[in-house]
Amino acid sequence: MSGSASTRLHVVDALRGFAILSIMLLHNIEHFDFYFSPTNLPAWMPAIDKGIWDTLFFLFGGKSYAIFALLFGLTFFIQSDNQAQKGNDFRGRFAWRLLLLLGFGILNSAFFEGDILTIYALIGFSLIPVAKLSNRVVFSIAIILMLQPVEWLNVLNGWQHPGIKMANPASWAYFSKLGGYIPGDSILKTLIGNLTNGKTAVLLWTWEAGRVFQTAALFMLGMLAGRKKLFVQSASSNRFWVITLITSTVAFIPLYIVKNGLPVWVLSEAIRRPLITIVTSWSNMAFMLVLVSGFAISFWKLSGRVLNILIPFGKMSLSNYMMQSILGSIIYYGFGFGLYKYTGAFYCLLIGLALAAFQWFFCSWWLKTRKYGPLEGIWHKLTWIHS
Repeated sequence: MSGSASTRLHVVDALRGFAILSIMLLHNIEHFDFYFSPTNLPAWMPAIDKGIWDTLFFLFGGKSYAIFALLFGLTFFIQSDNQAQKGNDFRGRFAWRLLLLLGFGILNSAFFEGDILTIYALIGFSLIPVAKLSNRVVFSIAIILMLQPVEWLNVLNGWQHPGIKMANPASWAYFSKLGGYIPGDSILKTLIGNLTNGKTAVLLWTWEAGRVFQTAALFMLGMLAGRKKLFVQSASSNRFWVITLITSTVAFIPLYIVKNGLPVWVLSEAIRRPLITIVTSWSNMAFMLVLVSGFAISFWKLSGRVLNILIPFGKMSLSNYMMQSILGSIIYYGFGFGLYKYTGAFYCLLIGLALAAFQWFFCSWWLKTRKYGPLEGIWHKLTWIHS
């Protein structure tokens, strides 16, 4: 399976575009990680805002990033496979590529503390030691990681000490400081605050939410999906995604019920907190598979029609992601237009859709004459420097 233009997996480009679009809509209703409820809205607006917030987070919260993680592992396989066919080992070049991604992520983090590029760059190194292992071994490692072993140790500790008083998650102390710089009119203070306090908060939260193990597992599963050619249209891959759609839907329903019931059913916080982390991780994984399998089946069923509109988004996902962060900070933060003070979820959704339309036109125009997006081109050239 090659990543060349002649055999490019358009369903993957479209799926990646779907993920980047849904991430942008979520980031907009969050004011790009600055949670604020305006008080000057009409009386009927809060109910609409809540409905939009709940719907978007049900559909995409914790799932869109997971799609990205799955496709990250898939892309690693495609690039590795291309090099293997030329007799090259891609792992060293991939490590350099991750360092480049870390640089992009640090730049992006200055504008948006919730950046995932730095997280992916760091966790991406987990792919290097497993790249040559058998499918069975890699799958076993991914399952162990997906089970959230550290949280099960926390459950066991809570079982032994159910009445222990739990401290607030460490990330809370840092998130509480956002109000000290994001509403202000100094861009320098905001950039420094995001890179120091904000980045610390996000890194801690990533660990606390079980995202470290889950992301590594998804990277590995994406690599296996590449090995098994699950995104190459065929009768067997279509059958696989149909079965996945059914089983993941069946699995999601009880997981979602349990996740919502745990706060009532488990009185001990020492047990309840890690259990919620575990079940939320599994629930998001199940619904992510619903989205991915449903998307792949629909894309092939429609022969690429309709959903192919998302391909330009996906081909320029890095450029789009960083562009969102910069534009979002200008729109919502204090150094820019400060719209966090006036916009609830409804207005933010409209802004997000307008940004999506702008990015789509930009991507379509750019790709008419170029193979890569602006940042994708830089990343590609630097990846293969001195090669």
